Amino acid sequence: MQAEGYEIKLPQFEGPFDLLLFFIERDELNIHDIPIARITNDFLDYIQHMQALNMELASEFIFVAATLMRIKAKMLLPRPELDEEGNEIDPKQDLVQKLVLYKQFKEVSDELRILEERRLMQFKRGNILTDLRAAGEFAGQGEELATFDLYKLMMVYEKLMYHYVKRNNEVRHTVVRYPYTIEQQKEAIASLVAINKKLDFGTIVKNSENKVQLVYNFLAILEMLQQQLLELQSGVGFNNFWVLEKKA
Repeated sequence: MQAEGYEIKLPQFEGPFDLLLFFIERDELNIHDIPIARITNDFLDYIQHMQALNMELASEFIFVAATLMRIKAKMLLPRPELDEEGNEIDPKQDLVQKLVLYKQFKEVSDELRILEERRLMQFKRGNILTDLRAAGEFAGQGEELATFDLYKLMMVYEKLMYHYVKRNNEVRHTVVRYPYTIEQQKEAIASLVAINKKLDFGTIVKNSENKVQLVYNFLAILEMLQQQLLELQSGVGFNNFWVLEKKA
């Protein structure tokens, strides 16, 4: 006896947030107080049915499933996460904000769909193919929007809003003006050489106040060598030499 087959039909959703909103509206849940364990189980059950039917899973569904499981795990921890002020951080906050934003997009999309249906009921003016061809040539090679759904549109909007909010947080750099000049360091080195007759470069490095002064000292020595005011004598070790006054 041949077993009777059965067919499972799953509703199609534009994205993972569309599926989450379906569960919330189906069970009449408060979007600001989502029972995360219940929603996670429903979401994973839907994905398992999709896998059983050999349906291709979009990366967005897998990512949101991982996010739900991470939130569920955080809520099971005995020690809640705290912010800088010591207040408890709700692990669902970011997900709830995105769901609210997605719901707003969906409502606006429904309103635009009604306007589109009304517009399609109107007669089109003549020679529209020529206008569309001219518009396409003017626009150039644009991005194909056939697979651009509401979820991706919401992600683009969120990214744009992030950069819009952060637009005033300009990167500021502090410029420090150091009181050094090559001429001053040349005079200082000339005085040290005149007193010591023979100056170890390692001593110059150790007595420099900071890296900037060391650079000025090094440039001053190079310029004095070029002007034949100094000469170098090799010392023992790597990069070790003596600075002497140029002999006449």
